[in-house]
Amino acid sequence: MKVTPSAPSAAERNRALGLSTFAFAICFAVWTLFSIIGLDIKQTLSLSEAQFGLLVATPVLTGSLSRLVLGLWAERHGGRLVFALQMGVTALAVWLLTMAETYPMFLLAALGLGLAGGSFIIGVSYVSRWYPAHLQGTALGIYGAGNVGAALTSFVAPFLVTALGWEGTARVYAAVLGATALLFWWLARTDPVHEARQVAATRPVSLKRQLAPLRDLRVWRFSAYYFFVFGGFVALASFLPRYYVGAYGLALTTAGMLTTAYALPGAAFRALGGWMSDRKGARHVLYRVFAASALLLALMSFPGGSFRIAGISGPVRLDLGLPLWGFVALTILLGFAMSLGSAAVFKHIPAYYPDHVGAVGGLVGMIGGLGGFFLPIAFGLLLDLTDVWTAPFFLLLLVVLAVLWWMHASIRRMEAHSAGLAGEMPAPR
Repeated sequence: MKVTPSAPSAAERNRALGLSTFAFAICFAVWTLFSIIGLDIKQTLSLSEAQFGLLVATPVLTGSLSRLVLGLWAERHGGRLVFALQMGVTALAVWLLTMAETYPMFLLAALGLGLAGGSFIIGVSYVSRWYPAHLQGTALGIYGAGNVGAALTSFVAPFLVTALGWEGTARVYAAVLGATALLFWWLARTDPVHEARQVAATRPVSLKRQLAPLRDLRVWRFSAYYFFVFGGFVALASFLPRYYVGAYGLALTTAGMLTTAYALPGAAFRALGGWMSDRKGARHVLYRVFAASALLLALMSFPGGSFRIAGISGPVRLDLGLPLWGFVALTILLGFAMSLGSAAVFKHIPAYYPDHVGAVGGLVGMIGGLGGFFLPIAFGLLLDLTDVWTAPFFLLLLVVLAVLWWMHASIRRMEAHSAGLAGEMPAPR
C-alpha cells in the first residue's frame, strides 16, 4: 500500500535542505582532497602521470559505485540515518589515511575516503521527499550547490598542507567530517515519506521493484548526460591543479586558487540551473549547456605553439596559445555551464521516476561519478602518450559532442512518434 505523507511546512523543508546542503559540501570537500594532498604524495613516491591520475581518481570510484547502494538504502531506511552513518564511516577512513606508507596502501585508503562521494544520492533522495514536484528542481539545485566543497578544498587545503603537512590536513578533514555527522544526526528530522511508513508499519518495496526502472534506456541516456556534466566537472577539479603547475609553472597555492575560480561557478550556480529547469524545462537548459561546453572545450584544447613566417625584414615568429588569464576565463565559463547541466539532469529524475529517486538517481549518479574516475586516468594516459598538455580537453570535447548527438537524436525520435510509440512519457520541456 502506498503511503501518502502529510505536507511538511516551509520551515521543515528549509531545515532539511540547509542541513543536507551543508553536509554534502563537507563530504564533497573530503572527496576531492587527493587533488591537493596527492601532489605531495606524487613527489614523495615519484609517481608517473598515470599513477597519479589513478590515485586521484580512486576516491571517485568508491563514491561512484557506492551511490546505487546508498540510494537504495536511503529509499528503504531514510536519508537521515544513512547520511549520518556514511559520514561517520568516511571520517574514520580519512583518519586512517595518515597511516599509509606505500602506493598500494594509499590506493586502499583512497577507496575508503571515496565513500564521501556517495553522499550525493542520499541527499537527493532525502531532499526530494520534502518538496512538491514544481519546486524539486530548485531544491535539488540548491542542494547540488554543495559541490562548492571542491572549491573549498582547492582554496583551503594548499594552505593547510603548507602549515600542517598532508597528514595534518587529512586529520583536520576527518575531524570536521565526523563533527558534521553528529550535527546532522542531531538536527535533521526523518523525511515525511519514511516517517509515514514508520507510523503505518509499511514494509519497503522489494529490491526487484526498486531496480525495475533501470531497464529503461532513458535512464542510461540521463546517465550519459551526467557522465559529462558531473564526471567532467570532478575530473577537471582534480586535474586543473596539476595542469596549472605543469603547463604554466605556477605554485601549488596559486594553482589551487585558480582551480577554485573554476569550481565555484560549478557549485554556486547549480541552484540557478534548478530554477531554470523548473521554469524553462530541463531539456532547454541541457541543449544550451552542451553546445556552450563544446565551444569552450574546442578553445581550451588548442595546443598552441610557435610559428615562423616570412616577413618583409626577415622571419616573424608567431606565438599562438591561450594566455593564463584567457584559459582561466574559459574554465570559469565551463564550470558555470556544467553547474546548470548537473541541475537539469536531476530535475528529470523525480519528474519521471517519483517513486524511484534513490534507485534511478543512484545509477545516474554512479555513472556520472565513474566519469570522474575514468577521465582523470585517461588524462594521465594521454599526457604520457602525447606529451601535450591540452590533450585532456580534446577528450572532453569528444565526450560532449557524443552526448549532444545522442540527446538530439532521441528528442527528434520522440517528436516524430507519439509518446507511447517512442517509449517516452510526455517529457519535461
